[in-house]
Amino acid sequence: MWRAIGLAILLLCATRQSAEAEVVKIKIERVEPFAAGATFGDSGGYERVVGAVTGELDPSDVRNAGIVGLTQAPRNARGMVEYEADLFLLRPVDPAKGNQRLLFEVVNRGRKLMLPVMLQIPMGEDGNANNPTSREDSGDGFLFRQGFTLAWAGWDADAPRANNGMAARLPALKNVVQQIRDEFVPLARGPATDKLRLSYKAAGLEQPSARLTIRQRPTDIPREIPRTQWRFADDRGVELLPPGTKPQPGVIYDMLYHATDPWVTGIGFAIQRDVVAFLRANKPDAAGTANPAGGRITHAYGFGISQSGRFLRDFLQRGFNQSLGGKKVFDGVLSHVAGIGTVFINEPFAQTNRTRTEFQDSTMPENSFPFSAARVRDPVTGKDASALRGDGFDPLMIEVNTGTEYWQKGASLLSTDPLGQKDLPLPDTTRLFLISGNQHGGRLGSPSSPGHCANPRNPHSAAPALRALLVALDAWASKGVAAPPSLIPRIADGTLVPAEKFNFPAIPGLAIVKRANPVTPRQDWVNPRPAPTPYRPLVPTVDADGNERAGLRLPDIAVPAATYTGWNMYAPPFAMDAMCDRDGSYAPFAVTDDQRAEGDKRASLRARHPTKLAFVQATRAAAATLVAQRLLLAEDVAAYVAAAESVTDF
Repeated sequence: MWRAIGLAILLLCATRQSAEAEVVKIKIERVEPFAAGATFGDSGGYERVVGAVTGELDPSDVRNAGIVGLTQAPRNARGMVEYEADLFLLRPVDPAKGNQRLLFEVVNRGRKLMLPVMLQIPMGEDGNANNPTSREDSGDGFLFRQGFTLAWAGWDADAPRANNGMAARLPALKNVVQQIRDEFVPLARGPATDKLRLSYKAAGLEQPSARLTIRQRPTDIPREIPRTQWRFADDRGVELLPPGTKPQPGVIYDMLYHATDPWVTGIGFAIQRDVVAFLRANKPDAAGTANPAGGRITHAYGFGISQSGRFLRDFLQRGFNQSLGGKKVFDGVLSHVAGIGTVFINEPFAQTNRTRTEFQDSTMPENSFPFSAARVRDPVTGKDASALRGDGFDPLMIEVNTGTEYWQKGASLLSTDPLGQKDLPLPDTTRLFLISGNQHGGRLGSPSSPGHCANPRNPHSAAPALRALLVALDAWASKGVAAPPSLIPRIADGTLVPAEKFNFPAIPGLAIVKRANPVTPRQDWVNPRPAPTPYRPLVPTVDADGNERAGLRLPDIAVPAATYTGWNMYAPPFAMDAMCDRDGSYAPFAVTDDQRAEGDKRASLRARHPTKLAFVQATRAAAATLVAQRLLLAEDVAAYVAAAESVTDF
């Protein structure tokens, strides 16, 4: 009897351990010095850890119940669903010299975006961002001097693997067939291609019911391309006929076809949950392989830019911030330029790469109530809900956006009711920031050339604010020092208004935005129809120069030498009445009144500041104010002062 009881106890303990095991196996391919052995202040040297992680998911565990398709996925002999994901860390050689904080970035389409942004590496000089090895890849060393252990894990089965992209190997539902739609806009977000790449494998290359259509604008009625003018080149591609015909740039192609073998993409949430929980658990894997985080992690922070920020919002809403061991995964989350969006991930035949803008992917799933961390009623369903769960596992949250997200991604609904009628009181655990005068991808070295846009693009960088807010998040989570108050436009003070009341000054030669991208409920994305727009996004008001009045105004916006916006308009061959993807605009001030273009009512630089010294001193004062507010690091002041001093012909 006692032997039976003992076996039962062992079985119970083993079951308990299995249920709490975030990771089954860690495979370390190599550990090597980073940046040629360079040291970073008190943190000392860093090393690269390259490998993979294998995990198992129990489909019967309630914490996995929300993963669509998991119960239908193939299982191993233990009845578990397996996955494997790429793993990469940059860790202090001596863990005792680090700050014992794990900074985990959710990769964006397989890419590491955090390093070039946070380390102030100029755009165009970050060709090795996905495989950082050299001293140049460490930029100014900020994250390393802070002592963070940096980590990434793949989560997307279809993420590009080129240039060291990180992905996951996910189970597929074999022989499952469904009609789906793919959308293509050649040249919009990448180079022109000869073939339209399908999101999933076509269920046969004949498919008489398959249709390829074309339209100039999202609201146009699609025009079908005769079947004699296209074909399936293979099971993942479509080409136009006769051979050699290239897709027309700047127009929207839709491919309606039957696809097969979808991945269980929602497993991506569980991968990030389980990897982070394992790295901070200070334990080896089941085979005894040492934890690559070094065994000293006390706090973990999630970081995401754009798609990755939307992933984190979705991750939290779906309850994945509770580990299988019943602990909090992320103590804090810093999300940048996510707007109100989530990710098109947890559905059959999901397409994780989609990002909804006025012109492209406009009918793909992204926005769904609840939007705000404040609890509010949904006018569509009548439900009261919050983007946070209130279950004891919510992290401290800092959400950062630019003007682009107010115009394209409904960011005002983070702080207002869905009808855009009143400001909402936000929970004490949440902060919101508008980085004034910035665009979606704004970072050091952002080009001012027009690209596909009608106006010069916005070169302003949000990175210095993000660096300061990361330090603030760490102090908030680890020391209880509250983060600086939110800085956003509000209805109550008149800095947040409907787009039709947006009074932008006339600037000669500048194409002006016409409307905000509407926020619509999720709909049938395979056969979309015109949808109602019950939600009412608002946009920030601007001053006489066209710069946003509210928000976190970095020194070069507080003391500007130009007009910076979060919106731009397309140039041909795109529809010119639509916003140019997620780009902003840039219009420098004249140096003297005599140099102002006719009709430009913005004051010249010399009219604003009698001397260059006055301009430099004003910039220095604006920077000092932000440092005092913990919204700018003291080490980042010098770059703003130097930029002000470099203005020529003052």
